[in-house]
Amino acid sequence: MAPFAEPKLRPVLGNNDLTKVRRVLDIGCGPGTNTRHFLNCDYLGIDFNEEYISSARRRFGQRFMVADVTTLVFPPDQRFDFVLMNSLLHHLDDTQVRRLLSHVTDLLSEDGCVHITELVLPDHSSIPQLLARIDRGHYARRLERWQELFSEVFRPVLFEPFSVTGFGVPLWDLVYFKGCARS
Repeated sequence: MAPFAEPKLRPVLGNNDLTKVRRVLDIGCGPGTNTRHFLNCDYLGIDFNEEYISSARRRFGQRFMVADVTTLVFPPDQRFDFVLMNSLLHHLDDTQVRRLLSHVTDLLSEDGCVHITELVLPDHSSIPQLLARIDRGHYARRLERWQELFSEVFRPVLFEPFSVTGFGVPLWDLVYFKGCARS
C-alpha cells in the first residue's frame, strides 16, 4: 500500500490541526512514511524492524528507535499529545492489540489522543475484501470489531470508515479512529 500512504492518512490530516501538535509518537512507523507531516514538532518513530528504522534515520535523522512500545515508559512531562498507529494493528491478534492499546494510555499526555487508521475486512465479496484477506497482516477485522476493540480502552472522539481507491475503484476499506484516554 506504499503508493497509497497519503490517502490512508487523509482522515488524520483532515480532522486535526497538526500545527498545534507538540509531541508525536508514531508506533509502527516503518521507514518513516508519515514523518514529513510532523517535522515541526517533537517526533519519535518506533518500530520492531531494524531495517525500517535505519532507513528512516537516513532520511529524517535520529528521531527513531527500534523498540517494543509496550515496554517503554515516559515521565508525565514527556508524554505524547498525538499517538499515531497507521496500519499496524491488523498485524496483531486481539490479545496483542489490547495489550498495546492499554499501554498507550500510559504514554498519552492529559490532553492527548490516539489516532489509528486500520484495514477493515468488508462483509461482502469485493476487491477490498480480497485485498484485506491477502494482506500480510493476518488480522484484518470487520468494522464493528475494530470499534469494540478501540472503545474498550479509549473514549471515542471520531470513528470514520473510508475507502482508498485506485483508478476510481475502491481497493481498501479502512477506518480512522480518534480517541482519548478514559477518565
